[in-house]
Amino acid sequence: MRIEIFSDVICPWCFIGKRRFETAISRLRDRGVDVQVDYSFRPFQLDPTAPTDSPTSAKDAYAKKFGGPERASEILDHVTSIAAQDNITFNMDIAVRANTFLAHRLLSYALSQFGAVVQIPLKELIMDAYFTDGKNIGDIEVLADCAQSAGIDRTEAHTFLSGDEFVDEVRYEIAEAAEYGVTAVPTFIINGQWSVPGAQDVEMFERIIERILEKA
Repeated sequence: MRIEIFSDVICPWCFIGKRRFETAISRLRDRGVDVQVDYSFRPFQLDPTAPTDSPTSAKDAYAKKFGGPERASEILDHVTSIAAQDNITFNMDIAVRANTFLAHRLLSYALSQFGAVVQIPLKELIMDAYFTDGKNIGDIEVLADCAQSAGIDRTEAHTFLSGDEFVDEVRYEIAEAAEYGVTAVPTFIINGQWSVPGAQDVEMFERIIERILEKA
């Protein structure tokens, strides 16, 4: 089973959806279901106009988008509570909103050069840096640290991020999302045929995967 997951590294539901999806796979295997899943992450930008050189407070960005600080706090408190149920720590009071294109370039590079076995943990490390540690994931040094933690040589990652490799490829992939009908993230594309939108709960992911296996 081949699953491509369109998501953005600053999308809270993408982090929650990733965790629930992986939990569902683990549960199915614990039940003895032979789940052979090859999955990886594809780029999507929630805000491609976000500045690349002047990160802002995530809370301020939410306030601007959703009608003020009070509504923003309600939304962030809600999603933080839900994330905690899936053992994810959101510290949105220190989160720094930044342009995510550079992070997507690194993720595409990791997948191309090292495979999903490196890209998947790198995705989690970048999300941890943003949601938990309050780091600027639009910064080359931060991303190079994440790459090193995922097993990529830091100097190699830094050199890549300082250049322009994979710029066209990532732009193409982002545009390709529209061809799949992706308008919101996360969206899970299964075997290039079925689309599952949103951070479904663990049980729903289990049922979906089992149904696809039955069809196969």
